[in-house]
Amino acid sequence: MESLPDVPRVVQLPDGTYAYTNHLPAPPQQSSGPQIIHQHVHQAPPDRTVQRIALGSGVGAGAVAAGVYFGPLLVGVLTAMAANLALLALIAAVCAWGVVTVVRSVGGEDGKRAAETVRRARGRR
Repeated sequence: MESLPDVPRVVQLPDGTYAYTNHLPAPPQQSSGPQIIHQHVHQAPPDRTVQRIALGSGVGAGAVAAGVYFGPLLVGVLTAMAANLALLALIAAVCAWGVVTVVRSVGGEDGKRAAETVRRARGRR
C-alpha cells in the first residue's frame, strides 16, 4: 500500500465547479523488485474462457487458434446431431403409429380378441 500515489485533493471553485489542487503528474517510482501484475477475469463468455486460460498459462497461439476455430465448430456439430436424432425419433414414432393403425384395421376378429385380452389383463393389475 506504500507504493500507491496520494489521493488528489479536490476543491470547489467560486463558480461551483470542482478542480484538482495539484496539476503535476506523479513522478515515476523506482522499484527494486519484480513488478506484480494482478489479472482478474470476470464472467468470461464460455467460448472465450479456453482462450484466456491458454493465454494466461503461456500455451501459445496454437491453443488460442484451436479454441477460436473448434469451439463454435463443436457447438454446430452437436446441434446438428441433436436435430438429426430428433428427426429420427419423430420418424420412428410416426412409423410405429402407422403400423399399429394398419394392424388394428386389418387384424380381424383374432386381433380384436387379442386386444381385448390384453386390455383385461392390464385392468387386473
